[in-house]
Amino acid sequence: MAAVRPADFEVVEDGKNVFASPVSTLESSSSSPEPASLPTKDLSTNSNGPKPAEAMPDDDREDFFAEATEEVSLDSPVRDPVLSPEPTPGITPVTPTSLVSPRMELRSVTAPVIFDRCREQIEEEANGDLFDIEINVSDPEKIGDGMNAYMAYRVTTKTSLSMFHKNEFSVKRRFSDFLGLHGKLAMKYMHIGYIVPPTPEKSIVGMTKVKVGKEDSSSAEFVEKRRAALERYLQRTVKHPTLLQDPDLRLFLESSELPRAVNTQALSGAGILRMVNKAADAVNKMTIKMNESDAWFEEKQEQFENLDQQLRKLHASVEALVCHKKELSANTAAFAKSAAMLGNSEDHTALSRALSQLAEVEEKIDQLHQEQVFADFYVFSELLGDYIRLIAAVKGVFDHRMKSWQKWQDAQVTLQKKREAEAKLQLANRPDKLQQAKDDIKEWETKVQQGEKDFEQISKTIREEVKRFERERLKDFKTVIIKYLESLVQTQQQLIKYWEAFLPEAKSIA
Repeated sequence: MAAVRPADFEVVEDGKNVFASPVSTLESSSSSPEPASLPTKDLSTNSNGPKPAEAMPDDDREDFFAEATEEVSLDSPVRDPVLSPEPTPGITPVTPTSLVSPRMELRSVTAPVIFDRCREQIEEEANGDLFDIEINVSDPEKIGDGMNAYMAYRVTTKTSLSMFHKNEFSVKRRFSDFLGLHGKLAMKYMHIGYIVPPTPEKSIVGMTKVKVGKEDSSSAEFVEKRRAALERYLQRTVKHPTLLQDPDLRLFLESSELPRAVNTQALSGAGILRMVNKAADAVNKMTIKMNESDAWFEEKQEQFENLDQQLRKLHASVEALVCHKKELSANTAAFAKSAAMLGNSEDHTALSRALSQLAEVEEKIDQLHQEQVFADFYVFSELLGDYIRLIAAVKGVFDHRMKSWQKWQDAQVTLQKKREAEAKLQLANRPDKLQQAKDDIKEWETKVQQGEKDFEQISKTIREEVKRFERERLKDFKTVIIKYLESLVQTQQQLIKYWEAFLPEAKSIA
């Protein structure tokens, strides 16, 4: 996951809000020579927060698996895949398919006034607790040559929500467009407490291989992994009842004319500036000492820190397991080849036939290992990776709450200084400057009141967002763990069937 974004949020890879003025949309610039946008293809017609304390002013502040009920024998030339076409929340199969939008519980959320539709209207259009919107990312296509090449993806939306102009439509988007969308949403919502799902991480090495035209399994795997991750990103974004109503999201999904995202390159000047800002934010976090009196926030921050550490450890273990099973698959394939060659050179007829069939069994087991690697990675490892980044977004809104508190405290300190200055002017009998001092005090009293209001509002929003996040996390992990266990059970069932079918052949050797 990414570290906390600064207030002037910049995106690392490739609105009017309730408290501040709208943030301008991202400008366009890139080294790639493609057009500014790609053509659209129409497919159909009271928070208990910390109490004010004396503070010194701070200038810087996404059921794969059906049960194994089919009969499998050694003579079967083609075996049904382990994975069923049913989707898992937050996880996308390798083969592009249409996914049903995950279900979610609706709750009351105060949407920014920039929207022309209220939250209740969205709920009325929803069928029960299901938002009727389905998004697929498919057909990755390389456009251009050399280092100016880029991948474009088809984003297809199917919905009956009246906020959209059509029920089904698709557009072509490149990776930087996804980054630009996230940047706009993050600048609008994170500083007021909303958890904005993060985009997949940038990979300079992986994309360089694709750009230079190196066709190998790692390049194809990189493209498919990114496609699936982008699909999960959009699915999580449209599941958020507030983000779903954002005009920039609707523009991304519908418009044929999308302004190019700016400053998304990792090695650009903006990328270097982002790293500097992140370092400055880290220093500010260490210097800001927040007198937290709300036990709920203190408990949740500690919980997310521990959860982040444990998820990272588990993710590393699963990644190692995937590598181990890939190696096991390769060794099994080598064993099958060697057994087949030995069977061909064996003079004893029964032994030769047994060795040949052993080779066939090992080939099928190799296929099982490959499918289990797929389940380990796309079902389990990718979920862990997604939630590591999501927790970083959660920690980010906690940091914005701390900044809001510090802004409030700074206003109180300044107000106290203005009052002290007024008292000195009165003692010095300076009526010429007294009125200006009174005006300053009135101005800073308003700022203190606004600071307190902003802090209370962001605290309330974060409470609601964390509850929603926990619901979704529990649902996703429960579903994925069950599907992962089903894949393990089915793999073992298939192994037993293969060996039971081969056993009579081995016993017939005489």
